[in-house]
Order: sequence, then structure tokens, then C-alpha cells
Amino acid sequence: MITRLVPISESGWQKAALSVIQSGYLVAFPTDTVYGVGTSAFNNNAVEKIFLAKDRPNDRSIPVLLGDIVDLEKVCTQVSPLAIKLASHFWPGPLTIVVPKHPDIPESVSRSATIGIRIPDHPVAKKLLRITGPLAVTSANLSGRNNPQSAGDVLEQLGGRIEMIIDGGRVGMGMASTVVNCLGSDPEILREGPISLKQIMAALRR
Repeated sequence: MITRLVPISESGWQKAALSVIQSGYLVAFPTDTVYGVGTSAFNNNAVEKIFLAKDRPNDRSIPVLLGDIVDLEKVCTQVSPLAIKLASHFWPGPLTIVVPKHPDIPESVSRSATIGIRIPDHPVAKKLLRITGPLAVTSANLSGRNNPQSAGDVLEQLGGRIEMIIDGGRVGMGMASTVVNCLGSDPEILREGPISLKQIMAALRR
């Protein structure tokens, strides 16, 4: 496989990426945290290709990225007031919220009854997500390797394993998002990241 590297200065990059995703293949692109690799969150066979490309164990869940908060109803059910409040405060941004999974989401995304979701704060990611709809996205690296901060990092690790990389420049954070469980009445940090528990509790007190 030849991996196509497409700069955002190239007209038609959105249409090209959409075509790849609609065909059931993988696209890497910049987010506000790291470069991610993803495909339609509703295409079971396409999502399984993420695990193969990354050499990732297939028992691990893959987060879903949204382009707009109105897409929540497409990927989850029974969103709690806690989840809504945190989403309203921190989205778009590096906070992944764990909520009940919608029945339309395949097991390849999450084998449990829950799903992690967020809206990234990056112009390229938001433009792409608004035309593709929800995408199952994880860091665009080989499992266990460093998080990619540039298209070159992705090409070095996943070149020949995925169909397309959208080059939107270097991303500065290089740290995966904070993951918070919002199934109960109180937030539970499942993975530490750029947003701290102190910041989350402060937002809830407002």
C-alpha cells in the first residue's frame, strides 16, 4: 500500500479524505492533542483496520470524535447532566467523556456498553468531522510507540499501513486527552491528560 500525504494547502483535501473514509479505509489527521488515525465510527470492518494498522490489541476501545455537540445523539444514549456540563465547559478541547454507547456503534469501537467521545479543538479536525460525521479515532502511531505530533511522525510509523495522511502542520500538545467517566454522579478520571481533576471539579462548581 502507498500512503498518500495530502497537505491542507491542496484544494480538495476534504473531499479526498471523505472519499477514503466512505470507501471503508483509514485517514490520519491532526487534532488538538496528537495526530489521530480514524474512519467511520459506524463501519465495523473499517474500524478493525485501525487495530491492524497500529498492531493494537483488539480488546481495547477506540474513542469517537465529533464535529458538533448535536452529533451526541448519534453515538450515545442517556447522557447524564454531569456529561452535558463537562462537555459544555471543555468542548472543543482535550477531554474525552465516557458515556453509554448507542446501539449503532459496533463492537470494534467498544466491546463494552460505554464509549469515549469528544470534540477536538483543531480547525482541520473540525472541518473533516463536520463532513464525515462521527469518526472512531485513536493516536496515529504503532501501539506502544510515541504519540505523533506531525504528519512526518505518522508516515514514519504508519506509512504503507494506512491510505492517507492529512498534513496540517505540527501539533503542539503531544499528550493524549484526559478521559473522565461520567456514568455516575461524580466524575472519575480514567486517564490523566491536559485537563486535571481540579479543573473538572472547578467547572462543576460553577
